[in-house]
Amino acid sequence: MDDKFHEECGIFGVYKHADAARITYLGLYALQHRGQESAGIVSSDRHELHACKGMGHVADIFTEANLEGLKGDVAIGHTRYSTAGESSLKNAQPIQVVCSKGNLALCHNGNLVNAHEIRSQLEADGSIFQSTSDSEVILHLIARSHKPAIEEAIQEALLQVTGAYSLIFLTQEKMVVVRDPRGFRPLCFGWLDGSPVVGSETCAFDLIDADFEREVEPGEMLIFSENGVESRKVFAPARPSFCIFEHVYFSRPDSRIFGRSVYQSRYLLGKYLAQEQPADADIVVPIPDSGVAAAIGFARESGLQFEFGLIRNHYVGRTFIEPKQSIRHFGVRIKLNTVEDLLRGKRVILVDDSIVRGTTSRKIVKMVRAAGATEVHMRISCPPTISPCYYGVDTPNKRELIAASHSVEETCKYIEADSLGYLSHEGMLRACGDSEEQPHFCTACYTGKYPVEFPESALVQIGDPVPR
Repeated sequence: MDDKFHEECGIFGVYKHADAARITYLGLYALQHRGQESAGIVSSDRHELHACKGMGHVADIFTEANLEGLKGDVAIGHTRYSTAGESSLKNAQPIQVVCSKGNLALCHNGNLVNAHEIRSQLEADGSIFQSTSDSEVILHLIARSHKPAIEEAIQEALLQVTGAYSLIFLTQEKMVVVRDPRGFRPLCFGWLDGSPVVGSETCAFDLIDADFEREVEPGEMLIFSENGVESRKVFAPARPSFCIFEHVYFSRPDSRIFGRSVYQSRYLLGKYLAQEQPADADIVVPIPDSGVAAAIGFARESGLQFEFGLIRNHYVGRTFIEPKQSIRHFGVRIKLNTVEDLLRGKRVILVDDSIVRGTTSRKIVKMVRAAGATEVHMRISCPPTISPCYYGVDTPNKRELIAASHSVEETCKYIEADSLGYLSHEGMLRACGDSEEQPHFCTACYTGKYPVEFPESALVQIGDPVPR
């Protein structure tokens, strides 16, 4: 039922707005697709910080009463899918502490590849951690800093960590935003009625009718205070490594990130896929929802009819109680069902954004055949996924990725399709506005070439071999 890379996290913040907590609630609502395990908001009334966190979806956690309790005109929020640390309330963000720098809260989208080593050293020195999240390491480093200003302490702490991070910090008086030097994860900046807002994607700005100004630049720190907005470049320049999977799958298609429309990228992924991997067929069917834009591009380029031959149930909860054995044959039908009248007697091209383990693709192919399709051709709008991500995406380890150990022909046989075709690496870069000569994207999950090195201990923790 669940064979996808999982979204990382969504973060949002607003400074000096009379309805800060509710604005942040709406921002998280728009970013729900980035994480469904937990969510939280911390606000500041300039005297103290107020927090509300819980497990589950944004709409289930926040009520009229607890939004009323989030007092103040500054707020930050987070919606989480665990990439480092277990799924539990103690790991829900924003993480809030009281230290030598005063009250401090943190939202983090990304993953620190050297967090395990730093944490081990801090614990050996007597530090006590309240969560298993890698994000808490940053707070400990800030608390140990002797720099007087919070922004200086944050800078000093971040110079000691490595990996991917888009961060929002909140004190009683300031909101500080930082993006890592390579810009792995997106982070957008704009204005709402004269108040600055930041968020993971522009779709959050659309919901609250905020004006998008620009992205927070890689290596940039924005400081929001009574003195206005200050921008600092706090790290040495580094080669950009924007996560290309944000355009392939993660981000909402109505967002604009990394300077480009996500929908346009996905449409072109499908268009170039049709050019590179055509098939003699009757209809093009997306695997909803993430395969829709690419399937439209494929259908238009190939001149084939586009049909919604698979319908997704959008109301499947976080948990599902399996029925007794007598009625257990559900497969993926909990989430997807076929429209037999559209598929019967047709040669079908199925378009999806990725194949991870192959288990779900195999079940979907069987469903489409059972609905009467005479042929089923699978087309994937990215290259084969051969390596895990260590920069803030929850992925299986390398042993579980079917493309890491099976050829295209072997994978095709396993999923029982008549043919299988992937988009080339060059085609993917071109669709997302990049090139082989001057790449701005991180494509490590397709190439195994990682832009940031890993401490060996970090990979031993998750059972993967060290990439070379």
